[in-house]
Amino acid sequence: MTNIGFYVTFAILILVVVTIAKGVRLVPQGEEWVVERLGKYQCTLRPGLNFLIPYLDRVAYKLITKDIILDVQEQEVITRDNAVILTNAISFIKVTDPVKAVYGVTDFSEAIRNLIMTTLRSIVGEMELDEALSSRDKIKARLRESIADEAVDWGLTVKSVEIQDIKPSPSMQRAMEMQAAAERERKAMVTRAEGEKQSAILEAEARLEAARRDASAQVTLAEASAESIRRVTAALGTEPGPMLYLLGEKYISSVQKLAASENAKLVLLPADIQETIGGLIGKISRFGGTA
Repeated sequence: MTNIGFYVTFAILILVVVTIAKGVRLVPQGEEWVVERLGKYQCTLRPGLNFLIPYLDRVAYKLITKDIILDVQEQEVITRDNAVILTNAISFIKVTDPVKAVYGVTDFSEAIRNLIMTTLRSIVGEMELDEALSSRDKIKARLRESIADEAVDWGLTVKSVEIQDIKPSPSMQRAMEMQAAAERERKAMVTRAEGEKQSAILEAEARLEAARRDASAQVTLAEASAESIRRVTAALGTEPGPMLYLLGEKYISSVQKLAASENAKLVLLPADIQETIGGLIGKISRFGGTA
């Protein structure tokens, strides 16, 4: 009987310990526990010491109420102009209503992650490639606004959604590099063509200015020659002697220049030079005798 009493006492002690363990709960800070009674939601345990009805109440879910970091994996997105880009994101959420979080959706973390991926594809799909690559803040704002209502229905608050990376796919990057190289070559050709055009214009303007100046010089020279002839004519008057003297002087000066030329190996004299000089001297003498 003694052994039986010992076993009974030990069993009762074990039952008491288990009952106390099931009835007393210590919830750590940063967590909230959802309690069900006979399979139905009963209450939510806050951080600290809490009491339950043993064997009727059970902790069905333990939720973290601190900010949760959700990493949204990289995915391919097609823009409005049929360009393929790669983008991923990261989201910071917080459980504000544990009951909706556990009973409103099967897995709220996976639900938010898929909602972000779907919404991100929709937003980027409405943009051109250049706009999508340069509008990260705009995409982030629209993304947070679009998922906020759904998150509230699941007992969640979306604190922030950040676009980690948004870039063209490898094939698209190669195509963009080829396009950029072609654009640079086109600009270089245009620059060269513009340079050649300006050079041709400047050369034509230079030729035009030179022709203008040549014409002006010829006009000036002709006017000077005409003035010189008028003055010589006025100085000589009607007598032939001075005129013949000047012609003879020019004639002799020309022969001297021909003889003094460095390239001249042979000097040619006119056959009638003696008669010419003699005639000039005779005419000058007659002019002097007449005078």
